[in-house]
Amino acid sequence: MNEIMKRKYFGTDGIRGKANVAPMTADVALKVAMAAASVLRANRDGAQMDRVIIGKDPRLSGYMFEEAMCAGFVATGMDVFLTGPIPTPGISFLTRSLRCDAGVMISASHNPFFDNGIKLFGSDGFKLADDIELKIEAKMDQDLSAELADPTHLGKAKRIDDALGRYGEYIKGSFPKRKSFAGLKVVIDCAHGAAYKIAPQVLWELECEVIAIGVDPNGRNINDGYGATAPQNLQKAVLEHGADIGIALDGDADRLIVVDEKGEIVDGDQIMAALALAMHDAGTLRGGGLVATVMSNLGLERLMTEKGLNLVRSQVGDRYVVEEMRAGGYNIGGEQSGHVVLSDYSRTGDGLLAALQVLSLMKEQGKPASEALHLFTPVPQLLRNVRFDPRGAKAKPLDDAGVQDAIAQAEQTLSNDGRILVRASGTEPVIRVMAEGDDLGAVEKVVGDICSVIEKTAGAA
Repeated sequence: MNEIMKRKYFGTDGIRGKANVAPMTADVALKVAMAAASVLRANRDGAQMDRVIIGKDPRLSGYMFEEAMCAGFVATGMDVFLTGPIPTPGISFLTRSLRCDAGVMISASHNPFFDNGIKLFGSDGFKLADDIELKIEAKMDQDLSAELADPTHLGKAKRIDDALGRYGEYIKGSFPKRKSFAGLKVVIDCAHGAAYKIAPQVLWELECEVIAIGVDPNGRNINDGYGATAPQNLQKAVLEHGADIGIALDGDADRLIVVDEKGEIVDGDQIMAALALAMHDAGTLRGGGLVATVMSNLGLERLMTEKGLNLVRSQVGDRYVVEEMRAGGYNIGGEQSGHVVLSDYSRTGDGLLAALQVLSLMKEQGKPASEALHLFTPVPQLLRNVRFDPRGAKAKPLDDAGVQDAIAQAEQTLSNDGRILVRASGTEPVIRVMAEGDDLGAVEKVVGDICSVIEKTAGAA
């Protein structure tokens, strides 16, 4: 199957785009539901598909997509559980807990409110593999009338009122009952997103002193100046309240960024390093290291090597991290952006779960966040995005010989003292150019040179 077909609907994390603009329209959502029911049913050797669970974050367009997907599943004879706003990892958990055949999360994660997306989970709680998504894509463009159930076998829809409570109890179960977080003052920033109710509640129940911000969603303010991608208000709040730590989740709460007591940001690489080394010391680390992506800092890799541990790199996307973890027997992995996957407890990135493990580490070590969570000095790293017209004559700029030559020259310049990565985004028409190395000047030069060539070749949009 060619690249165009692969990219028609699904990207690196489900389907995502501007709401009410193709491909994120109600009719596409309806087709996704019907096609998913058909493909997943076929994968069960003809067994009847009985139920699916659908969650969402609080963005305005969620109502439209929730109803459309509900209609699509019901039309194929499946019963639907509706949770309302809930973190993405909550859907992963509840898909297994409620013995559903599939799970759906309607969210555009860290994107602004006018975007939305669809993430699909299998009955095992893992995100669907590429080959399954491609089968669903192919089915969506076919006549789906044969998938319609007889009127006597239509599905039913039901709201699950205690979905958040179930997820909250599961999250607290990752923390020993004999312990508490008493004495820790925590600022939690929920990005006006899916965790606006459950995250402050769980922290309070575990005896934190909680200051909550970003907990007033109105459908339009998700990720707007708050959350993991905009931690400035969290930094300010931590300093104003004299808090021990700040926790920032994103719109669907599957990623975590921390602010230490000094107001300094701690990214996913530092969080993974701290948790992995603590697990290693406790004898609970599996696989002999961790899984990160090609975007993780070279400093993390050097730290793991220094400690005699492995760092395996996957392509970008937490589901690819999970695939590598499963293949190599690792129980921790994640992304610099804050996705942290702890497979002893969860099957996808979970910001709140990771936050509890960070707080537990601080209590165990008796150290402030600034000491416990800064274990390596990041190598200077620079990332620039070049947007291009996907319908233009140069819709695949990375195939251009001039661009390839520029990349080869950059690799030669950095040599063994750095790393260069140039890739196309899986969710938008953007080329991401990242370089890192001990010489910041060299890093800046190679990134600038490559971006310049890409802009001349494809024409910056």
